[in-house]
Amino acid sequence: MGNMDIKRDASVKQATVLILLLLFFASCGGNHDYSPKPRGYFRINFPKKDYQPYVAGCPFTFVYPNYAKIEPDKNPDAKPCWLNMQFPQFNGTLHLSYEHILSKKEFNELIEDAHKLSFKHTVKATSIDEGVISYPDRKVYGIYYTIDGNAASSVQFYLTDSIHNYIRGALYFNNEPRLDSIQPVLTFVKKDVDVMIKSFRWK
Repeated sequence: MGNMDIKRDASVKQATVLILLLLFFASCGGNHDYSPKPRGYFRINFPKKDYQPYVAGCPFTFVYPNYAKIEPDKNPDAKPCWLNMQFPQFNGTLHLSYEHILSKKEFNELIEDAHKLSFKHTVKATSIDEGVISYPDRKVYGIYYTIDGNAASSVQFYLTDSIHNYIRGALYFNNEPRLDSIQPVLTFVKKDVDVMIKSFRWK
């Protein structure tokens, strides 16, 4: 092998080493961390909390936030005083279904239905807690269901005077149920649901 071939081989080796070093440093990129990043979400600007009374022709009253809208339920099977409390900026709805109780049997069936409808979310829920609602001075009693996890509905409840009146509420957001994405909104709206329940009165 001549000197020319030796020099050529040395040049090729040097060039190869140089290219490999450049590729190595390029891949390091100044020690950038390319591990998977958590999903990012848009910043949410929450409105100021201010409340107004609901005093339409139904046998109950309560207060609700001024950034919500209350509309009659447009479902063909809806009964009088079935309402939807819309939260347009959060793409959420609190469905309210009122029933006039005609018998003890009907009352028991309504209570059982509320329990079943809340616990049907156990497939996606990590836990379901029941809290007792009791305001004897206003004859308002009920159960509040807190449903944790990626369930379609995170809050459900019913209120009754145990004699003539019953209303059930269920909060839904019109998007994929991902708790990590809706948690700030859920926390915000749950406070409004709490205010509604605490202010609830039968006429």
